[in-house]
Amino acid sequence: MTLPVALSGNDVIGQAKTGTGKTLGFGLPLIERVTVPADVEAGRAQPEQLTEAPQALVVVPTRELCQQVTNDLLTAGKVRNVRVLAIYGGRAYEPQVEALKKGVDVIVGTPGRLLDLAGQKKLNLSQIKSLVLDEADEMLDLGFLPDVEKIIQLLPAKRQTMLFSATMPGQVISLARRYMSQPTHIRATAPDDEGQTVANTTQHVFRAHSMDKPEMVARILQAEGRGLAMVFCRTKRTAADIADQLSRRGFASGAVHGDLGQGAREQALRAFRNGKVDVLVCTDVAARGIDVEGVTHVINYQSPEDEKTYLHRIGRTGRAGAKGTAITLVDWDDIPRWKLINKALDLPFDEPEETYSTSPHLYEQLHIPAGTKGVLPRAERTRAGLAAEEVEDLGETGGRGRGPRRGAAVEEERPQRTRAPRQRRRTRGGTPLDGPAASEAKATGSLDAAEGTAEAVEESAGPRQPRRRRRTRSGQAAATIPVAGAAPAQDTEAADVVAEAAPVAPASEVTEAPAKPKRTRTRTRKAAEAEPAAQEAAEAAQAVVDTAEGTEEAPAKPKRTRTRKAAAAKATSAEAAEAVVDTAEGTDEAPAKPKRTRTRKAAAKPAATEAPEAAAVTAEAAEEAPAKPKRTRKTAAKTAAAKKTAAAAPAAVDGEEAPAKPKRTRTRKAAAAQPAD
Repeated sequence: MTLPVALSGNDVIGQAKTGTGKTLGFGLPLIERVTVPADVEAGRAQPEQLTEAPQALVVVPTRELCQQVTNDLLTAGKVRNVRVLAIYGGRAYEPQVEALKKGVDVIVGTPGRLLDLAGQKKLNLSQIKSLVLDEADEMLDLGFLPDVEKIIQLLPAKRQTMLFSATMPGQVISLARRYMSQPTHIRATAPDDEGQTVANTTQHVFRAHSMDKPEMVARILQAEGRGLAMVFCRTKRTAADIADQLSRRGFASGAVHGDLGQGAREQALRAFRNGKVDVLVCTDVAARGIDVEGVTHVINYQSPEDEKTYLHRIGRTGRAGAKGTAITLVDWDDIPRWKLINKALDLPFDEPEETYSTSPHLYEQLHIPAGTKGVLPRAERTRAGLAAEEVEDLGETGGRGRGPRRGAAVEEERPQRTRAPRQRRRTRGGTPLDGPAASEAKATGSLDAAEGTAEAVEESAGPRQPRRRRRTRSGQAAATIPVAGAAPAQDTEAADVVAEAAPVAPASEVTEAPAKPKRTRTRTRKAAEAEPAAQEAAEAAQAVVDTAEGTEEAPAKPKRTRTRKAAAAKATSAEAAEAVVDTAEGTDEAPAKPKRTRTRKAAAKPAATEAPEAAAVTAEAAEEAPAKPKRTRKTAAKTAAAKKTAAAAPAAVDGEEAPAKPKRTRTRKAAAAQPAD
């Protein structure tokens, strides 16, 4: 029906069921309308009409269909020696560009690679006489419509345009009205074939559980009279998983889906056509136009998306008058989708029967021998398998799971690079610190600044130690922290530095006092802090008077205070010491709470004992400590306590009690009274 209209040069919209020969319906007119050297020899054309540019263009949606159409056109144009070239992605550019330079008559390609070569000025479309859009509705579904429109804009305005597909939705008709001139719509149907599906295909629909589907497929594939079979899945991951499961069950299976490289996809299709593989698990990428002779069973492992996909899937069997079987496994979740498909195609399977791998009606309807299990017997494993088909080197430009590339043998000879764990080292100013240097920097606290700006991580020699922070005072470390891997000598030097910075403590308190006093931030003064200081001042004065009577030694220069009463306090210090000896001998009464100061620095004070030797040691420590006294709470408390004890001595002689606790003030006056010899 199509040949007379297409050979006359009119635009055609061809619609027919799957397997009815649409490829030759547009292929033969293309081959007849191109000008080749055979026409010049026969006198049907002039030599000026010969050109190296392509004269016909066929646009297809998938790579597999592109390769199949190319092979069919090469077979049909062999007598006239028509040059046909397939252009699609996944292959190297260079062979395609070289073939275009030599000259091509008919081009079959996918939209992406066609636009790519046309944009690079490698493909000349100015001499195109005929344009064919095969599976036009699929190109609309895949989002190829903008690319197709760009390709049409590159073609001459005066041309023949033909659209062919098994289904023609409304968008295809609108596309035809926009780019075609008075098209003839040809719809071919057999008189006795009323439905949209092929009558030679027997259809079965079962409601199956997803966990039982692999077992059901394995038993269906052992049905009587089963030849080649195709299993369709909705997702790429499911297709790869089912192909692996069937291989483990003993079936010669291959996979075709988008995650495979073009070389692996063509390897699986070649093995399927050659009979080395009898089960092809694929996604909808292979549901359009694939024509393999001998396919007897099509299994829809997952329900298709819509009625068009269902028609194209089951159209892989029952082609060109042959008989076939289509089995659809519908999960419980896919029942609403299947009901829409069933209604659109007017099928009698509105409520699929619940079926499992052990259901008797499954064995009866599909002619599965009784006792069949889900593993193919070893005696029936006669296929060579996918590994028997070699992978062609296509020079692929991308894609996951691709086959070997050019130069693969050279790459195999190179030693494999083993990635060592990343070693991150401590640095200071761009210089790595190792061993004792890192230990010294850690002990002195100078490494913390470097760790804040650069990546400071452990060396690969040992496990990583957690970072330990230290409190520092005046830029010096208050305490030493052991560093993993540091030399003992460096730790000793750091400890000596810290020991020199610390105040001198009496021998009796060396083992008891901690290396670093606890810092307090309270603004109140506890009684426990004031009592030892006052008692220490009184006992020190008593011990000095007993051992060195009559000798008066001027105290060291007191620290400068903010009050102007330093002279008066200095004059009363000697009288206070004599009054303590004469009138308050043996009295250990604690003085009142000293005045509060705002300094928080705590100096170690010598603890006085009753023994004369301890007193002598305390006196020596007292002479060394105030060499350069600092204004602190305890020194102020010590001097204030001595003054108040002297003031309370006359009252003690008369039998009166000590004065009450003085009022707490916030002034910084310090009554500097030093005990005298």
